[in-house]
Amino acid sequence: MFLILHNIRSVHNVGSIFRTADAAGVEKIYLAGVTPTPLDRFGRKRKDLAKVALGAEEFLSWEYKKSLSALISALKKDGYEIVALEQSTRAIDYRKFKIKNSAKNKIALILGEETKGIPKNILDKCDTVIEIPMRGRKESLNVSVATGIALFRIIR
Repeated sequence: MFLILHNIRSVHNVGSIFRTADAAGVEKIYLAGVTPTPLDRFGRKRKDLAKVALGAEEFLSWEYKKSLSALISALKKDGYEIVALEQSTRAIDYRKFKIKNSAKNKIALILGEETKGIPKNILDKCDTVIEIPMRGRKESLNVSVATGIALFRIIR
């Protein structure tokens, strides 16, 4: 299973997602757009990300991709089911999501920017959109919390 983090702005959210992804057995994380990477622009380890990730960034495979559309196309060509975690009119309850038999563990879960979410043009390229229903007054969860909930449900 892969994670794709698109335009996630908070380095702490990214670090937390790395830690959770490791715990869930994610194979690789793709970072796209403005999402901070474990290394700064000079190739130095980001201490702020490392503090939250607790070392997961050192042994979990990751890669930065400039074009999210190209990445999605390549993953689809390789047989990956592309799933977005986002509130959308076409979203299904995350608890009802079923992995396609042909996909087996070939799933790439896309997570988007904290306030604007995943752009419609990217959602249109996804095979499935899932969402976590909100019962309270808040419209959404923190992206790192939502990632953990969805990941552990999918790998169940």
